[in-house]
Amino acid sequence: MKATETLSLRGSLLVNVRRAGVLVESWRDDNMIMVGARNALAQLIAGEGAGKIITRIGVGTNGNGPTPDDTGLTGGFIKPVQGHEYPAPGRVQFNWRLETAEANGMVIREFGLIAADDTLFARKTRAPIEKADDISLDGAWTIIF
Repeated sequence: MKATETLSLRGSLLVNVRRAGVLVESWRDDNMIMVGARNALAQLIAGEGAGKIITRIGVGTNGNGPTPDDTGLTGGFIKPVQGHEYPAPGRVQFNWRLETAEANGMVIREFGLIAADDTLFARKTRAPIEKADDISLDGAWTIIF
């Protein structure tokens, strides 16, 4: 890499939709990294990043596309991620699952990756998913450095 090149921070969200345990849709798309994420990363590498680690995933109802200054989800249902792994150098993947008993009745249009201090790290919108008690969602959110 030349000194004039820059590294870009980006992400990819995978969502699997299951009805009664059967996969009915698998969808993957790039997401937007928020300004808050860049600030969180700057604080982390300076040693002042208390609460800046990603610990949760959220779903919400706002279908408007993301903007870099977004700070939260609309009508959000938020829960801990299931764990993380490193699938390749410079990548961290957060695994998550939304159970059949969670967020029922919600029309899910947005997803968010959230730090322990409530910083919205990444956000993605998509076509609505009408969450019912026979629907579960799972997937992986990968941040690429």
